[in-house]
Amino acid sequence: MARPAAPPVLRDREEAGRTLAERLAPLAAEAPVVLALPRGGVPVAFEIARRLRVPLDVLIVRKVGAPENPEYGLGALVEDGSRYLDERRVREAGYRVRDLETTIARELEEVRRRAAAYRGAAPPVPVRGRTVILVDDGVATGGSVRAAIRSVRTHGARRVVVAVGVAPPETVAELAREADEVVVLLEPKVFFAVGEFYRSFDQVSDLEVERLLAQSRRVPPEPVG
Repeated sequence: MARPAAPPVLRDREEAGRTLAERLAPLAAEAPVVLALPRGGVPVAFEIARRLRVPLDVLIVRKVGAPENPEYGLGALVEDGSRYLDERRVREAGYRVRDLETTIARELEEVRRRAAAYRGAAPPVPVRGRTVILVDDGVATGGSVRAAIRSVRTHGARRVVVAVGVAPPETVAELAREADEVVVLLEPKVFFAVGEFYRSFDQVSDLEVERLLAQSRRVPPEPVG
C-alpha cells in the first residue's frame, strides 16, 4: 500500500515572505503599508515590505484565552485597546464577558510592553486612506487576524489584504468575509498547528523583532523581482 503523500511545507518564514511578496507584487502600485502580527509574522512581513519597497510596522494583537485554559482562545486584544470576543465561544466555555476582564487587563499590559519595546518613541505608521497588508506566518482560528482587520478599518484603512503562510480552508473563508483579499500559500484540510507546515519554525524573539524593524527603517528595500 502506498504511503500517503507528505503534507506540503514551507522551508522557513523568510521563504514564506518571499513567496507571498511575489503574489502581492501588483499591490506595490498602491503604496501599501505592511503590518506584521508579532512575533512570528515579522520575518515574513520583512521580506514582503522590502520587496514591495513599502513601510513595515507591527500591529500588536494578543489572544484572550480562557482564564483556566489560556491556550483556548476566546478572542483577541489590539494595541489600540479595541477587542474582539467570540461571544459564542465565551458562552460555550462557561464564562461571561465580565469574567475575562482580569485576563484582558493582563494582556493589555503585555501589548503596551511590546509596543514600547518594538517601536520605542516612534509612532505607528498611519493607515488612513492606505491599503494595509496584514501579515502572519500562519493562522489557526483567525481570531487575532479578525481583530486586526477591524482595528485597521476603524483607523481608516482604504483596503485590507491578509497575507499568511498557512491557514485551514474554513479559517480562510471566514477571513475572506472581513478582508478585501486573503492570500494564503498553504490551505491544508488537516490542520493541528502552524509549525507543522514549516521545516524551520524556531521561536522569534523580541530582539529579532526589534532588529528587523530597525533594519527596515535603515536599509533601502529591494525592488520587486
